[in-house]
Amino acid sequence: MQQMGAIHLELQLGTAPVAALGVVSDLVAGLQAEPLGKRAVLLGGLGQLPLDDELLSSISGRGIQSETGSAHRADLGGDATHHREVALDRQGAEALLGELVQVNANDEEDDGRRLFIYGTRICVMTVKNLFRAFLTEYIPTELADDERGMHVHQDVQVDLQMASHYYKERLLEIEMTEVPVLNVNLDHVRKFKEELYKMIVAYPAEILPYLDSVVNQLFFDNYNKTLPSPIEIRPYNAEQTRNMRELNPSDVNQLITISGMVVRISPVVPEMQKGFFECNVCHHNEERDVDRGRIDEPTVCPTCNNKFSFQLIHNRSIFTDKQVIKLQEIPGDMPAGQTPHTVSLFVHGVLVDAVHPGDRVAVTGIYRVTPVRSNPVQRSMKATFRTTIDVLHFRKMNQDRLHGADDGSYMTEERIDQIKALGADPNVVDILVKSVAPRIYGHEDVKKGVLALLFGGTAKAASEQNKARTRSEINILLCGDPGTAKSQMLQFVYNLVPRAQYTSGKGSSAVGLTASIARDPDTRGVVLQTGALVLADNGVCCIDEFDKMNDSTRTILHEVMEQQTLSIAKAGIICQLNARTSILAAANPIESKWNARKTIIENIQLPHTLLSRFDLIFLTLDPADSNYDRRLGTHLMSIFGDDNVEEQEEILLDQALMRDYITYAKINIHPKLTEDSSQCIIDKYLEMRRIGNRHGQVSAYPRQLEALIRISEAFAKMRLSEEVSIADVEAAHKLHCEALRQSSVNPDTGLIDVNIIATGVNATKSHRIEATADKLRMDLQRRGQTQLSEKKLFLELRAADRLIDREVFEGAIKNLTSEGVLSRNGDKLRFNRNAVSAPVA
Repeated sequence: MQQMGAIHLELQLGTAPVAALGVVSDLVAGLQAEPLGKRAVLLGGLGQLPLDDELLSSISGRGIQSETGSAHRADLGGDATHHREVALDRQGAEALLGELVQVNANDEEDDGRRLFIYGTRICVMTVKNLFRAFLTEYIPTELADDERGMHVHQDVQVDLQMASHYYKERLLEIEMTEVPVLNVNLDHVRKFKEELYKMIVAYPAEILPYLDSVVNQLFFDNYNKTLPSPIEIRPYNAEQTRNMRELNPSDVNQLITISGMVVRISPVVPEMQKGFFECNVCHHNEERDVDRGRIDEPTVCPTCNNKFSFQLIHNRSIFTDKQVIKLQEIPGDMPAGQTPHTVSLFVHGVLVDAVHPGDRVAVTGIYRVTPVRSNPVQRSMKATFRTTIDVLHFRKMNQDRLHGADDGSYMTEERIDQIKALGADPNVVDILVKSVAPRIYGHEDVKKGVLALLFGGTAKAASEQNKARTRSEINILLCGDPGTAKSQMLQFVYNLVPRAQYTSGKGSSAVGLTASIARDPDTRGVVLQTGALVLADNGVCCIDEFDKMNDSTRTILHEVMEQQTLSIAKAGIICQLNARTSILAAANPIESKWNARKTIIENIQLPHTLLSRFDLIFLTLDPADSNYDRRLGTHLMSIFGDDNVEEQEEILLDQALMRDYITYAKINIHPKLTEDSSQCIIDKYLEMRRIGNRHGQVSAYPRQLEALIRISEAFAKMRLSEEVSIADVEAAHKLHCEALRQSSVNPDTGLIDVNIIATGVNATKSHRIEATADKLRMDLQRRGQTQLSEKKLFLELRAADRLIDREVFEGAIKNLTSEGVLSRNGDKLRFNRNAVSAPVA
């Protein structure tokens, strides 16, 4: 039956039986031999249509080509010419449908015969008429953000009129841009006609070719124009499946929509769409279409009658692009205690390279099953099947997160006017700060820093002379007492930014953050599995419990936080991946509570080389203040209680408007430094250096200058300004100094000492170490001993000077060892008299 291609069975009620062809006659004989209750099943599931002997005696078959007029679609596994159809006369159609057939009076050729998709009750003419009415009559009541714009040129969009016929406007868009894709929201179809929606979802591979023919015919009727390639229907927003775990055998060959995160994409591979065969004897050629992954090679040449003389000519065959994508469950959709599921997606044609690793997408496609061979050289199959999805549509847009430049979202002119009006408000920064994590009480400086991270600086492209890329992303570290909403701040940013990854320090490994080498189960080849930092490219990577991360894992962050790249050399794969991500980390002190008598290095035990790469380091301390405790308690009760009046009063900006505001600024606003603002930044940097020089300390490094530039540009973006003003520099300097005051204060002097972050040791302790080393050098030369005990030497120095602690003594020993004066072997010290150049006192 399958070898006959498109087979039409014509049922003629009340007429004499006609001789059937080939396999069709066998089907009729088999049906007449079966009881009446089984005949509907054998006929292909026509439903509960009662089939009597008179009806079955008048079945005839003939090979008829389908008249859809649509091209072969690789994502459907074949076109309509490969689907079997049943042609019924008027009486048979009425018996199958259970209603009267409406004959078109304007069509003289309409005699009441109807074409049905084999095995269903779906009438082809009904589907076409319903879909044509939907395209020409449907007016939506509301549209999503990615449906409000209409392309009039490749990069130009205009507002779409809500009161107009939506899909007529989309056809006009196709006529202007000549992009042959029509995206159809299935929720619109369901609201227009529930029956049509159920047909599309239940039989997408059979229905979509007819919908393609309808939209192509409608386009030609309206514009008298034919595009180089036919228009394809791309349905999306089907009945949402909550997660991949709920996919079951009842969904096979149906249209589904699932959401997930792209974790890996394969290289683009060619897939044959039409094969070109040539006879080796007479050079006669034939073309054969690929149907569901298989191609029927011609066996006998019609010209010279030689068997098996055809050869496939690859250069004259037609291929289409194909890609395999791994989609993983979003962490929020997973049940507790479960590992994430993955599913393979097959992508064809224009959808190739439409998504990248790290994108959160809603995928609409056809759920397929494929048998798996138990042995590649045998025909036997396993009892379990492999499941895949043939993708028809990708939708990147997420209503609850920031929009990206390539997710299809569009802001109306009315929305842009609201954003510009908000940007003109002189208090716009304070309004935005109060809208950041409104459930977290206080911490205005931290919220202002997080807001600067969300806006970011201005990206500088690498020039011809200087290939190095200047970082525009802002990195922030939050450290302090437990219970001060550090993790809540990270969760707010993670749920807001579209390309964000959330990880914990103790649960992260080096390969989990960077990339790992894995073997692909399908191709058995070595592939690179990207980690959190690469998936968060052009986004934010939130790292909680930063202090509990292993040293080997932290070492990876050095290159990412400054060069914004990730170098990999594993298993023969040598590459450099982009990791243009902002790092938002949270750390707790080792003593559980912050010790004000210790530096930040001593409190959180992080290397100074890593701390110096953070633009802003904030301390979130728990103040012992009764008034603060009372206000905090009132705020928490307003959240957990039924009355949220106080919380609503604090929120001055709608969250949706804030998301659109940040998105608009990141995409359209690129502030530049003016001559006045540049001079102001230089003056601020020199002032920071002078303050430290007065006390013999370093209070600023070039990294602090670069951070000041990035934060100033972020403040200019908050005002929607294309130029960085002096007020932006003042605000950035104030925020930067507040962060330094919190994190870089020398506990011995109470002054800002950037040496704590840059070198790990404050200036006072550094001078003390140098003085102790000089004193120890002179003392050892005076003694004349070559073998010493480290413990005994420390106790002697400690008894002579109580200011010498273990850290100062270790620093002095390290300096003398680097100079060659001492050599260390466990607890024993060996004095090298020849390396001493200092004179004996």
